[in-house]
Amino acid sequence: MVFEELDTEKGPISFLKDSDYIIQNIDSFFDLIYSAASDTIAVHSSHFPEHFFDLKTGFAGEIFQKITNYQKRFIVIGDYSNITSKSFKDLIYESNKNGKVIFVETLAEGIRLLKKST
Repeated sequence: MVFEELDTEKGPISFLKDSDYIIQNIDSFFDLIYSAASDTIAVHSSHFPEHFFDLKTGFAGEIFQKITNYQKRFIVIGDYSNITSKSFKDLIYESNKNGKVIFVETLAEGIRLLKKST
């Protein structure tokens, strides 16, 4: 796994640069968080399979739970204009307000929405 380590005003961020890495399941998510050098991880939405964006599968809920349990912050960069699920749109809205898991179009926007690390 290849990360770019970024120093930002909101703390260090490990930005996943490995375009081939897919977070297929909770084990591959653990591999990701254990490989990152910082507590804040940024990835492109393309690192997630389609079932992540279907809340009925429970996969996004598992990921959110692990992020909370392990006190991580997570930025998911992508274009969310094609999301038709009201539930997922609501999840994005609430997550972005919380500042721990953020869905944005650019890394700069994600950094702006991050809550300061504790």
